[in-house]
This record gives sequence, C-alpha cells and structure tokens, in this order.
Amino acid sequence: MNCRHPRGSARQLQSGAALVVAMLVFAICAALVVAMESEFTRFSQRAANQLLAEQAYAYLRGAEELAGLALLADFDQDRERDAPRDDLGELWAQPAAPYALDDGGWLQGSLIDLQGRFNLNALADKPSGESGAASFTAAQAQFIRLLQALGEPAVSQQEAIMITQAVGDWLDSDANPSPEGAEDDYYFSREPSHRVPNRPMASVSELRAVAYVTPEIYQALAPWVTVWPQAPATLNIHTAPAVLLRTINADKNLSPLSETDGQSLAEYREANGFADIDEFLENAVFGSIQEQMVQTRALLGQSTRYFLLEAEVKVADRNMRLYSVLERRNRQITAIARASGSL
Repeated sequence: MNCRHPRGSARQLQSGAALVVAMLVFAICAALVVAMESEFTRFSQRAANQLLAEQAYAYLRGAEELAGLALLADFDQDRERDAPRDDLGELWAQPAAPYALDDGGWLQGSLIDLQGRFNLNALADKPSGESGAASFTAAQAQFIRLLQALGEPAVSQQEAIMITQAVGDWLDSDANPSPEGAEDDYYFSREPSHRVPNRPMASVSELRAVAYVTPEIYQALAPWVTVWPQAPATLNIHTAPAVLLRTINADKNLSPLSETDGQSLAEYREANGFADIDEFLENAVFGSIQEQMVQTRALLGQSTRYFLLEAEVKVADRNMRLYSVLERRNRQITAIARASGSL
C-alpha cells in the first residue's frame, strides 16, 4: 500500500520554507542596515567633531596672531620712548573682551606678563655657603618671602626654606642635597619613586613632584610663578602683582613686606606709576632699607620679553582653550610653547 502526501500539502511546505528564508534574509538585511546606520552616525559625528575642533583651533591660532600684532605695536611705541618699558596701561595688558564670531559663538584672549611672576628656574644657583640669611642667593631669599606671603595655606619661614632648597636641588646639576633640600635618596623612598631631573623646569606643574610641596601649597603658588624664560630674567616692577611686590625686601631679610605695604605699592603704581627702578625703591614703603637692597635691586627690571596668551573660543556650544608662551625678540614674535584643550 502506497502512502503519499497530497500535492497541496507539499506546496504548503515549500511555501512555508520560502517564507522562513525570506524572513531570515529580511532580518539579516535589517540588522545590516541598523549596523550601517549606527556606524554612519558615529562616522558622521566623528567627522563633525573633528571639523569643529579644527575650526576652533584655527580661531585660537588667529587669536595668537592678533596677540603677536599687539606686542609688535607695543614694541614700536616703546622705541619712541627715551626709556622703553612694559606696564599695565599698554594695549597688550587690557582686559579680555569676547569677540562675536560670524557663525555664532565668541573668541577672547588675554596676555599675561610672565616677567611679572617669579621664575622658578632662578633657584638653580648655589648660595655662598655662609650661615644665616646670607647663605641664600637673592632669588632664593625672594622665593622664601613669596612662600610666606601666600596667606593660605600658611607657610612658616622654616618650611619656606625647605621648599626653596628642595626646588634648588631639583634644578641644579649635581647630586649633593642642600642642608634642608632633597636629592635622589629622598625621592627613591617615595611612592612612586623617581629621580631628580637636575635640569631647568619645563612646566610649573613639576612643582607637584618636589619635596615638601603639598597640593595646597602648589595651588596657592601656581598663579605667581613661571618657568619662562628658562634662563631667568628680571622681575618687571610695572606689572608684578601685589603678592610679588611683597617679595622685594632688604637682602638679608627673609620676611616678606606686609600685605598692606604690598597693596600700597600696587595702588601707588596704578595711580601714579614709577618712572624707573630708582623711584620705585624710593617709595616710603622701603623706608631706610634702600641701601640694604643691592642684590635685590639686581632682580628688578622694567621691560618684558615673555608673555602668556590665554585664549578661549566657543563654537557650536563647545569651548576650547589655547595657552601659548610668546617670546618677543626685537620685532619677531615666536611661540615657544603651546597647550590646548577642550572644556
């Protein structure tokens, strides 16, 4: 006896199999389309982000060019003076104002006189080796005063001496620790251990790795110090903030001027200005100690070659910043260091 399926049943089985295959093909195609759409979206967003970043950076480099033009204009004006100088009344020192961009957003930038800050690389010089205040160089004595002038956190004179000598050991070319300083032996015992670079600092952030510099001290100190130029130059009396003016005292005095005296110098400068270094040191704040400031006087100057540009741009609701260290040598402006980032 033969058993056969009806023809209708076979056709139904074939139709069902075809439908399953068609559904599988559709599912695979749908999955591919979704994957391609997701990849295309990521690619499109990545391309848009890259385009916006390049556009923002182009604006920031434009701000750098404008800063260079302002510094050149100031240089040309200074050449017409009997005694060239850089002060806070000049074009480059004016407060930043946002500049509206054609496609929306804004751009702004400001210049900071780096020779109005204390140069950490000046601490590499060795002292004479005598005892007491005379055992410190003029730059070391100035830095000891600066640490005590920070306010918060409070730094004692002994702590300031330890930090100053530790920075000096970080910078000098030998492996001999100062009496209160720190060389490789100290840092090998730290976690993580590391060596002393024994070279000029390339960034203020290196201070965070120096012995005795706590995070609080670093945060308080960072706005008042620089590492440019790496061969230290003089402190500009016309641009130094009140905190730095407090570091100017008699050669053998490791204490800073009082906060009132520092503010008095800054206010007098804003109202009247100082014709030169002689007039600055003749201010009543210094009283009878002028003749005791021979070494300190050598640290002071009236002009600047190194500036920090802080520029920020907003494009398509995204912010980006550029920090450029600009050197002005004669009529040439050179960016010797740059750092950028998004916010």
